Amino acid sequence: VQLQACGGGLVQAGGSLRLSCVASGEIFSRYAMGWFRQAPGKEREYVSGISWSGSMTDYAGSAKDRFTISRDNRKNTVYLQMNSLKPEDTAVYYCAARQSFLPATSQNMGVHNIDYWGKGTQVTVSS
Repeated sequence: VQLQACGGGLVQAGGSLRLSCVASGEIFSRYAMGWFRQAPGKEREYVSGISWSGSMTDYAGSAKDRFTISRDNRKNTVYLQMNSLKPEDTAVYYCAARQSFLPATSQNMGVHNIDYWGKGTQVTVSS
């Protein structure tokens, strides 16, 4: 699976961005999808996950109530709508895929369980 993420940019605190990640090369609906982020000097961290069908979603505490993950299997695309952005959300955001029909929780979508990573997209939130 090849993953291509886009939609990052520079936004003021309180603003919104929508990240997209298009997958190609495999049957997209076989994969649970997730978003991770990595800030300078920090480890890559889980942000959100969505099951293969889109029926189950999961969020890290930092993303809950502000971010929304969704997917369109007809378009082989997963999205991350980010609202009420904060400077601490500044990071490179990565989409990720795991061939799994398990719920896309932080445990199941751990960094070491990921099958494919996309190239990151930079999100910068100014104060």
